[in-house]
Amino acid sequence: MKKTLGALIAQTRKEKGMTQLELAEKMGVTDKAVSKWERDLSCPDIQSLPVLAEVLGLSLEELMQGRGGSRPAEEQTGTLMATILRAVALAMGVAAAVLSVLDALAPKDAAALLGLGLACLALDALQNPAAKGERRNFSGRG
Repeated sequence: MKKTLGALIAQTRKEKGMTQLELAEKMGVTDKAVSKWERDLSCPDIQSLPVLAEVLGLSLEELMQGRGGSRPAEEQTGTLMATILRAVALAMGVAAAVLSVLDALAPKDAAALLGLGLACLALDALQNPAAKGERRNFSGRG
């Protein structure tokens, strides 16, 4: 979720257990300046943004985009794995269909491609079970 720069500064500062005065001292500014940043009344000087990001433990990109505290690596890996498994399944289905239409694939080989695609979908379903009552949609359409 995207936040304003001020909201992100305030939230991250509090999560780090810092007061406005402590952040101000680390930044070489007054606590009044930090207060104005957090209320979106003014913005930090452009030269101070890299220092601010470092003090808050954020990347400069996270700070500028208002997206502090990116998802944990484990969650990102799970999402990436699900995407890969679904992409492989789709690729196998498309390859089997196209090559069969072109008479460039024996039925036995088409079955192997489709089997690999189904195996990928099964792995995805095991890793990411649908919520109870939720219909799984493997077509890639909403």
